[in-house]
Amino acid sequence: MNAQELIDTARTLVAGDKGLLAMDESNSTCNKRFAKLGIPQTEEARRAYRELIVTTPGLGECISGAILYDETIRQQKKDGTPFVKAIIEAGIIPGIKVDTGAKDMAGHPREKITEGLDGLRDRLKEYLEIGARFAKWRAVIAAGDGLPSRGCIEANAQALARYAALCQESGLVPVVEPEVLMDGDHTLERCREVTEEVLRRVFDQLYTQRVTLEAMILKPNMVLPGLTCAKQETVDEVADATVRCLLRVVPAAVPGIAFLSGGQSGELASARLNAMHVRSKSPNSRLPWALAFSFARAIQQPALEIWRGEESHILAAQQALYHRASCNRAARRGEYNAAMERI
Repeated sequence: MNAQELIDTARTLVAGDKGLLAMDESNSTCNKRFAKLGIPQTEEARRAYRELIVTTPGLGECISGAILYDETIRQQKKDGTPFVKAIIEAGIIPGIKVDTGAKDMAGHPREKITEGLDGLRDRLKEYLEIGARFAKWRAVIAAGDGLPSRGCIEANAQALARYAALCQESGLVPVVEPEVLMDGDHTLERCREVTEEVLRRVFDQLYTQRVTLEAMILKPNMVLPGLTCAKQETVDEVADATVRCLLRVVPAAVPGIAFLSGGQSGELASARLNAMHVRSKSPNSRLPWALAFSFARAIQQPALEIWRGEESHILAAQQALYHRASCNRAARRGEYNAAMERI
């Protein structure tokens, strides 16, 4: 492990006003989204869609890193150029999702444990050789109705930390993603309690596994009420609750926090990130880490709905993708507003 190289890469991923594009949907997830829009669920359709994304003009102005899936990192543009090369030429750092998904956790009904540690060292070595410079592992935590259990939190925290240690050993920056899910009717305050507990356990395990905090990125959820909660707090209330929670549990050594969108609309995700940055500009509100984004659907969905598998729609889809990425770039500067959505 070259610690300084990892630290430099981690800082670059969250530098300035850029963020990450999560385009790491599994084949099954991608196929489900295609099916809803009448797009063929084939490898070629997935390749064509990913080519649309990586060739979007100007994407590197807003995006610092792209998280790929195993299929995607091995694919090529129609002209034979590897996607990894196209991404690098766009000024974007290639990354890779390395977990194998969240599975039912034995002894813990309604809870999940993320798998993929078996053989991970060898897979990381291969991804590094292909061109990846960072990786991602997602754990999912359900809130509400007696959940989460301590066993679920501890098991996922340990897996995240073991993954992170293996990444750094292999020369990859780990993106650590413990997601408290939006599903349910839990309150914003309950989300804050669970998020705080989860992050405490995750950082306990990161310390135990000797992970270099300066060479990692945290990818958490924002602190939000459940989707079916009767009370839905304002953008400003969400921003305040999220920042207060993170200040209590995320060490200053971590260079950056890149929020997942977690099912939020693109507009809400941008607005909430923007509100955090507006507050961070106050002289009394300086934050120890960068606040960035690592969005998937909140950037991709409009483009996918325009494209629908039609080659003649590629340019319009790319314009929509660039627009959403630009909105999040503006949000990182505290300059996003609803008027941008009418352009």
